[in-house]
Amino acid sequence: MIDYYDVNFNFMCSLLPLSKKTYDKLYAIAKLKEFKAGTKLVDIGDIGKKLYLINKGVLRSYLIMENGKELTKTLFTPIEFFTSFASILTNKPSEFILETLTDCHIYEMNYEEFRDLCNTDIKVLKFYTRYLEFLFVENEKVFIEISSMKAKERYITLKKRIPNIDDLIPQYQIASYLNITPVQLSRIRSKLY
Repeated sequence: MIDYYDVNFNFMCSLLPLSKKTYDKLYAIAKLKEFKAGTKLVDIGDIGKKLYLINKGVLRSYLIMENGKELTKTLFTPIEFFTSFASILTNKPSEFILETLTDCHIYEMNYEEFRDLCNTDIKVLKFYTRYLEFLFVENEKVFIEISSMKAKERYITLKKRIPNIDDLIPQYQIASYLNITPVQLSRIRSKLY
C-alpha cells in the first residue's frame, strides 16, 4: 500500500504548522485501510465513532428522501477529513450515509482517541479547531455555489475540482450532487461536448 505520510503532513501543515512529533501522535492512532467501491462507512442510524482522511478515491455523504430519491450532500476527494460530524459530536444516530464511490485508501481513527490527544496536546487541539473553521468556510462556499450558480456553472466547477468525475461515478450521483436531474446533466454535457 502507498505511504501517504508526507502528503498528509504537508496538507495538515498548510492549515496549521505542526511539528513532526505532534503529527506522529496523530499518525500513530490512524490506520490506513482499503475500501472497495460501494462500502458504507456510516449508514443511516449508525452512531459515528470514527474520523476519516481520504487519500485515494471518491466518497460521498448522502441521505435518502421519503420518496426514495438520493440527495448527495458532499463529494469527498483526496485529501479531506470526513465523518458524520453531527452524529460524532452529539452521539446521536447519523442521518447521512458515507459511501465509497470508487475503491478508496482511507485513514481511520477512533474519535475518542483523537479527542484524548486534543486534551493532552494543544497543537492537536489547535489543528482540530483550524480544520473545523476550514470546513465552515468551505461549506459556506459550496452553499453559495449551489444557491447562486446555474447548473452548468456548478458542473464546470465540479469538473475543475474532479476533472475525471464523469469516468469515476454514475451520472445520477453527479446529478444528485449538483441538485439537478440526470436528464438535465445529460443536456449540459451534450452542450459542453
